[in-house]
Amino acid sequence: MTSPIKTMLFDLDGTIIDTNELIIRSFIEALSGYVPEDFGREHIIPSMGNPLTDQMKLFSGLEDVSELVAAYREVNLRLHDEYVKPFEHVVEVIAKLHEQGIQIGVVTTKMRLTTERGLRYVGLADYVDAVVTIDDVTNPKPHAEPVNQAVSLLGADPASTVMVGDSVVDIQSAIAAGVMSVGVAWSLKGEHVLKAAGAHHIIYDMRDLYSFVGLERETLA
Repeated sequence: MTSPIKTMLFDLDGTIIDTNELIIRSFIEALSGYVPEDFGREHIIPSMGNPLTDQMKLFSGLEDVSELVAAYREVNLRLHDEYVKPFEHVVEVIAKLHEQGIQIGVVTTKMRLTTERGLRYVGLADYVDAVVTIDDVTNPKPHAEPVNQAVSLLGADPASTVMVGDSVVDIQSAIAAGVMSVGVAWSLKGEHVLKAAGAHHIIYDMRDLYSFVGLERETLA
C-alpha cells in the first residue's frame, strides 16, 4: 500500500449491512408466479449487487418489470427491520475510522430511501460523509461513475481511496475509477469470485481495515 489511505468507500448490502436474507425473501415473494417453483437463493445470489431492474428482467424474462420492482420494494420495506443488521464489527470499525479522520462514503445500487433507512437503522448514518445511490447516477456499478462521484463529493484523491464490496460490480467499478478494490470474504458469492474479478485485497474481518490506515488492530479482551 504505497499511498496512505484517507478515504474509504463501502458498498451497502452484503458488505457492511447484512440484508442478504431480506433480499432473497423479497425476490422470491415478488417473483411468485413469474418464475419456476424451484427458483431460489442459488439463482439469486450470483447477480446480487446488480441494479434491481436488471435482475428482475433476468429472472422474469420480461422487458417491463415496473410491477415486479414495486412488489419487491413493498416486501423489502415491510420486512426491513425484521431482517437487517450490521455485519460483525462494522459499526465499531467505521466509527473508529471516522473518528481518526478517514472519510467514509457509501456507494450502492440501492435507491436512496432504503439506503438511508438502513444506515440509520444500524447506527451508521452519523459516520457517513457521502452517499451515492442508484438514484444519483446515470451509469450504475460496474461503471466507474458511482465511485467517481463519491470521490468527487468528498474531494478525495483516487490514489488514497479504497472501495470495499462483496460483488464483482463493486470491484469492477473501483478498478474503473482508479481506486484500490477490496473484497469481503463474507460475500455470499465467495472470495474466489472477487479475486477473479481483480480485487487488490480481500479482508476476512472488518478490523482488517485498520491496517490500511496505519492503525493497530484492536483486540477484544
